[in-house]
Amino acid sequence: MDFFDKITKKASKAYKITADKTEKFAKDTKIKIKMNDLKQQINELYEEIGKKVYEKHIIGEEISIKNDLEEELTKIDVLADEIETLLNQSLDLNDKKQCKICSTLIGKDDKYCYNCGAKQEDENQTAQDNEDQMTIEEIKEDKDKTSLEKTVEVESHVNPDADGTIDIKDEGYDEDNEDEIDDEEN
Repeated sequence: MDFFDKITKKASKAYKITADKTEKFAKDTKIKIKMNDLKQQINELYEEIGKKVYEKHIIGEEISIKNDLEEELTKIDVLADEIETLLNQSLDLNDKKQCKICSTLIGKDDKYCYNCGAKQEDENQTAQDNEDQMTIEEIKEDKDKTSLEKTVEVESHVNPDADGTIDIKDEGYDEDNEDEIDDEEN
């Protein structure tokens, strides 16, 4: 009896693994079919754009991208974004990513591209770097604010005389030694 229980458990485990892989494959296939459909729609829009441009050429009119092609270009942008989203879903489903340099498909955890040798960014590290960059920018903003506040403070000590000239009072400035400083500079 123990023998049949082991066989049943192994068969059940093999069935689950096969079912999971089949489900993953079916999802990936649906994604790729949708991507191909979207690419076909983009190609049809390219054709429309080409026809419009050629028609304008035949009748001798100038073509205005804003007026004549904006609708088609916007549709292409939307379709391209959908394709990018579907591609990312497909890559995630297959534990893959694209090399940022040569676009070769590589393993999600690969540190280097096997095709071009480029070092790959760790997604978790990239997120941490973005947070660090935000912190650095915040520090710079605070530093700028401090400099601005200092400028305002200095300018607030500027007092125009009755004749309109500005007399700047510097705490470290000694009027009695002014001639000595001028002599040293000459």
